[in-house]
Amino acid sequence: MIEFELKARVAALNPLREALEARQARCDGLREEHDSYYNHPCRDFGVTDEALRVRRAGPETVITYKGAKLQGTWLKAREELNLTIQDGVTFETMLERLGFRLTAVVTKKRELWSLDGASVALDEVDGLGTFAEVEVLGEKGDPTAEDRVRDLARSLGITGVPITASYLELVLGSDRAPST
Repeated sequence: MIEFELKARVAALNPLREALEARQARCDGLREEHDSYYNHPCRDFGVTDEALRVRRAGPETVITYKGAKLQGTWLKAREELNLTIQDGVTFETMLERLGFRLTAVVTKKRELWSLDGASVALDEVDGLGTFAEVEVLGEKGDPTAEDRVRDLARSLGITGVPITASYLELVLGSDRAPST
């Protein structure tokens, strides 16, 4: 599946929360996410524009591979593969033993909502500020995915310039994650 995402910096989350409530969106919960990003021992994910993330949120650990960003779209669109595992600590130890290197850690408070077949996240990211994300899953070349994301974002009042950099790239202070 391809994740089509619009991310924008927002001044405050409350107006978006109120807009979601007014549209009768479903609140899927609030959680703290601790994301550890790893770089491959033999190829630089900063160069290949890939990512390997270990996300811990409460008792859940999800491993995510993110492919290179697709070209020809004003959104951030990329392949995303997810796998839920039971023991994140052991998995991270395995990665380190295999030569993967910890690149950075991103911690955020995330409020999750569902509306019109899309996911909306209201994020407070440590060291970066507040953001809103609107995301739909689709197939590569889906002509409606970008329009669905854009229209939903506008209807909620998300008007900031779309940010195509990941939180990892923003934390590292560049458009590309450096070699580690």
